[in-house]
Amino acid sequence: MLNKFKKIDYTIVFILLLLMGISIAVLYSATSNTQYHGYHLRMAMYYGIGFVAFFALSLVDFRFLVKYGLYIYLLGVALLIVVMFIGNTYYNATGWMTLPGGLSFQPAEFFKLLLVVFLAHVLYRKRKTQLAFWRDVIPICLLTFVPFMIVMAQNDLGNALSYLVILAGMLWIGGMKYSHALIALAIFAGSVIGGISAYKIYYDEVHKFFADIGREHWIERIDPWLVPDKATEKAIYHTRNAKLAIASGGMTGEGYMQGATVQSERVPLTYSDSIFVVIAEEFGFLGSSVLLLLYFVLIHRLILISLECRDRSGPLIIVGIVALFLYQIFENIGMFIGLMPLTGITLPFISYGGTSLVINMASIGVAMSIRIHGHEVEEEQQTTSAATRKSASKSQ
Repeated sequence: MLNKFKKIDYTIVFILLLLMGISIAVLYSATSNTQYHGYHLRMAMYYGIGFVAFFALSLVDFRFLVKYGLYIYLLGVALLIVVMFIGNTYYNATGWMTLPGGLSFQPAEFFKLLLVVFLAHVLYRKRKTQLAFWRDVIPICLLTFVPFMIVMAQNDLGNALSYLVILAGMLWIGGMKYSHALIALAIFAGSVIGGISAYKIYYDEVHKFFADIGREHWIERIDPWLVPDKATEKAIYHTRNAKLAIASGGMTGEGYMQGATVQSERVPLTYSDSIFVVIAEEFGFLGSSVLLLLYFVLIHRLILISLECRDRSGPLIIVGIVALFLYQIFENIGMFIGLMPLTGITLPFISYGGTSLVINMASIGVAMSIRIHGHEVEEEQQTTSAATRKSASKSQ
């Protein structure tokens, strides 16, 4: 046990502690004198639970999780289906379950890590340098589209898209042929360009279609991104004020708890989705850069763990986790500077949210398990080889 603790990457632990400090401090600034005051204390509690999950999963051999990946997947899909019938609805999305003590649990967030483990299970069992398109790639995509469609039915576009990002990253490292990857990339690019063009050309028809299927709020998220001149005042209120806050931060920011736009509550959800706006306005470009640097070092350390692992399933899991983090960071920051549409994606380790934080911490715990146990395959092989040579020498 003590030997395992010695193998933990304490650089990552230090980064997590820094992110915890940033999160609690910024949450206090964002919620002070509002109805959400006290969320920073809850976040500290969630971090405590998160660190327990981190160290617990660090000590569990990751290969045990990979071995039972199918059952983990089925459990996750079952939770996604159950929450559709008994879940609570927040911000137009139905996906939260109430736990004892009044805490909320979001299965769609939980499923991210389960999907990473499941795809690692499937790809590891293939044991192929290259995946066949019809026999391998298509079935894996279909298995991912099942939870994707369930979460889309829950009206949670942000988390649903994260499943596709995880799928793309793990197929790439799992042995997808370059030709297949290029075809998929061409289809994706064509779909995006075609979808954007169709949205602008058939603007009224698209609006009517979204209204007919009960997704009018999607219009309020897409219009400020693609056609801001046609967006309603309600639709552009969030992103416009967020951009003003980020711009007013300048190089060094307006000072802690001194952000005029944030402190006047002109930016919605500053404790959750919009927390980067608080950092940008109060700490400026330099403060935002420090946060991005911490993310860079964290992801760099995770990649190093994957390179050192001797078990093929380890790097698969790491790539899935890294793809997930990169998507969340890019989407959350990008939607407030006009690069991406507005979605309900939180900023990893910073935004308020118990399920999101604990799952992110658990993901780092699984990565740490790979660092701790990833060399055991090589050690076992060396021991087996030595025993074989010893037996051979005796027989001679």
